[in-house]
Amino acid sequence: MPSRDVLRQKLLEPPLFAEKIWRLSPEPWPITSAQLRELRTIGGACLSYQRALERLYVRSASGRKILRNREVHAPWVAEYLDRHKPAGLVEHGRHRSVKGQHPVVLRPDLLVTEGGFTMTELDSVPGGVGLTAYLNEVYAEDFPSVIGGNEMPARFHKALAALTPAQKFPLIAIVVSEESATYRPEFEWLAGRLRDLGHDVHVADPSQVMRMGDESFIPVDGAPRKVDLLYRFFELFDLANVKSAEGIFASVEAGKLTLTPPMKAFQEEKLGLALLHHPQLAEFWKENLPEDHLEALMRIVPRTWIMERIELPPTAVLHAPAVGGRPIREWTELADASQRERNLIIKASGFHETAWGARSVTLGSDVSREEWLDAIESALSPDNETFHVMQEYHKPSRLRHPVYAEDGSVTQADGRVRLCPYFLVDRDSTELAGVLATFCPADKKIIHGMTDAALLPCALKD
Repeated sequence: MPSRDVLRQKLLEPPLFAEKIWRLSPEPWPITSAQLRELRTIGGACLSYQRALERLYVRSASGRKILRNREVHAPWVAEYLDRHKPAGLVEHGRHRSVKGQHPVVLRPDLLVTEGGFTMTELDSVPGGVGLTAYLNEVYAEDFPSVIGGNEMPARFHKALAALTPAQKFPLIAIVVSEESATYRPEFEWLAGRLRDLGHDVHVADPSQVMRMGDESFIPVDGAPRKVDLLYRFFELFDLANVKSAEGIFASVEAGKLTLTPPMKAFQEEKLGLALLHHPQLAEFWKENLPEDHLEALMRIVPRTWIMERIELPPTAVLHAPAVGGRPIREWTELADASQRERNLIIKASGFHETAWGARSVTLGSDVSREEWLDAIESALSPDNETFHVMQEYHKPSRLRHPVYAEDGSVTQADGRVRLCPYFLVDRDSTELAGVLATFCPADKKIIHGMTDAALLPCALKD
């Protein structure tokens, strides 16, 4: 068991993780064999979902039927997923050069609840890759069963290099925007570790990506070098501040640059999870997802609804939560829902600066009726630049784990946990490279990174 001083020296004193402070624990978070098997199934299901979502989007956008043997069309799907997006980004996402491409790193956010795992979102541009790899290395010295061990950096590179099979020694640029600058130190550490392993990996600012013809270059040791693969760590809503975006678009479409995650806005919307539960799409998911993956997704993804102000005909009702057991015709009727019925979360869907972290989240059962109504009205505002979704809230279980107190002693703390497994995609399969646990105090309803949380790697318990 590492001492508090040793952990502090390794985790908090080096400037690896900008502005990140967290509580320390002498032990990784324990994962059972059954949970590990479930996580691996979830990884495969997330990849299947991403591929099926693209199929749905493409068929919707092109006016093709979405079912094999029935004339069912869903043009509204692409209309929802493209709304509020710049035309150039939409066109690039449909370009033949990126057809069938998906993020090489998939990270679902999973709450540990009494009913098992509950997925709140699927992150296609996840932070924490370097952080989790570093935590793995630190804790693996004392706990050999840490999931991923010391192999996460090498596996990350292998997954990236597989996207450029023609290049034996590809130059990989990890491009981190100003908006995401707090993550830059962990990517600097990761790139340094990969260079120690003999790989050509460098971190760059978007302004350093230079276009020369159809190719992209970054400065390395004072000289421009051609980039073979660009790992994008900037959100698509931030494209206006990425001065090299036009050149990146051109290089990718010319086949001169491999980019991951691909710049497909429809892969980064939380409303995609609402489509999983939409009654008009039930047959599509049944046709396009393996049975075990569909079953896993329906088990872990809470019911989710797309919020939109709309004029209904007299006999219609909303696809939305019920109030008092009856369907509703207007979202504002949910203001009169009981405390139990307001076990619902409102959050921004995507393509907006408020759509990550907990910036846009309102938990209905945790606020007054007036605050809940204000959140509903705000989500429906015609001035919004992104959709909002409503999602069932599944309360995380109250669990215990040892943490260090301020005096260096170990105490058993009560808290709730979110697991973030990092799946690396290799063609048709996913590999679990590591799992980051966020252990928050028990009084916190919404789990996210915070100073009084403990950030831990996960280890096999039995």
